Amino acid sequence: MPASVPSPAVPNHGTPRVALVLKGYPRLSETFIAQEILELERRGFVFDIWSLRRPTDRYRHPMHEEITARLLYLPEYLKDDPRRVWQGFVHAVRHLAFRPTLRTFLRDLRRDPSASRLRRLGQALVLARELDPAIRHLHVHFLHTPGSVTRYAALLSGRSYSFSAHAKDIWTTPEWERAEKISDARWGVTCTADGWQELRRVAGPAGARVELVYHGLDLARFPAPPPREHLADGRAPADPVRIVAVGRAVTKKGFDKLLDALALLPADLHWRLVHIGSGELIAALKQQAERLGLSDRIEWRGSQAQKAVVEALREADIFVLPSQPGEDGDRDGLPNVLMEAATQALPAISTRFAGVPEFIDDDVNGVLVPPGDAPALSQALAALIGDPTRRLRLGMAALARLKADFTFDAGIDRLEARLSASAGGVHPAPGTAAATEAAGSLAPGQ
Repeated sequence: MPASVPSPAVPNHGTPRVALVLKGYPRLSETFIAQEILELERRGFVFDIWSLRRPTDRYRHPMHEEITARLLYLPEYLKDDPRRVWQGFVHAVRHLAFRPTLRTFLRDLRRDPSASRLRRLGQALVLARELDPAIRHLHVHFLHTPGSVTRYAALLSGRSYSFSAHAKDIWTTPEWERAEKISDARWGVTCTADGWQELRRVAGPAGARVELVYHGLDLARFPAPPPREHLADGRAPADPVRIVAVGRAVTKKGFDKLLDALALLPADLHWRLVHIGSGELIAALKQQAERLGLSDRIEWRGSQAQKAVVEALREADIFVLPSQPGEDGDRDGLPNVLMEAATQALPAISTRFAGVPEFIDDDVNGVLVPPGDAPALSQALAALIGDPTRRLRLGMAALARLKADFTFDAGIDRLEARLSASAGGVHPAPGTAAATEAAGSLAPGQ
């Protein structure tokens, strides 16, 4: 149950304590966040996780079961718990920096006169009242809605905050809002060069406090790649090439273009597609597949536990994720699932869009086509289906790229140093990578 009164202060004793704010927790689509939390806990951090929404996924990732952080939920809608909201308001008026925060809020409300904006203030009132007094720093994932709640709560309570920006929040939040949140934050990170450059552009001089930190993958969580001794080439009806696509059924994933591309493949080329993921467009995609005459070649597995996802990657011959622009400018960052496919030496076809080219070099460790171009995607699929030797080469190169440049350790060292300094915990030992980073010897994005 969420706390209804401020928790008693817990002695610090040098342990870095941080409140993490997320839009929803736990979420299968955000395993990169769970990976980060779990490793920071192993390094001595103590977290309270505050979530704006309760989980909706059918499954939990095994990492969520290992995380020991206290989990608390804010009222998703203010009408859900008006008593907590009223108590937060009274507490803020009597004890917190309510008037200056209200001025900031009203300035925001004039530019964004929405019920959502009011809800963010109400959630911030609850958060500011119920935060453990021993916690002096907040860290938020995503700059949009959770970023607003965190910013208001920090202003109210006199705490500092930092942020991790990812994808949708970078490209769909108004420029004025991103700039002001960055200006008020102590520091921030983002996970693609594409997003990093955009945030630095909109923030002006304050953009210097935003750093590029790739998520990377903890390779210890994944099995070694399977031996790929039997390599289908699409010629035999009884031995089709197995294609897998993993991702939510939303516009920015481009699965509608994937279906169009599959429909353009030669009739004598034999393949099967497995899609893993839920989402608002599942019904529409199934109808599209029916219209295109593809239904008997596609298996829609819906949301799956991580073990089942990895098994599907191991069984497949080709991974495909045709990222494209979504509604209102939404886009992917660098989808973790591309790197997860690489752990199994599985060759990927994706697009020259967003953060994807930061990991995939065309015809070096994967295949890239223009976003939204179904004929080009179809040609790339046909070429890779018919060339198992090339698939082997690209898959092994993807694994090598992952191990060389996208391991988890470098990024988590930098986050550890930043969070430790902000939370007032024990600083890293001199001479360690984290201590070097805390001293500021690495330039932003280096």
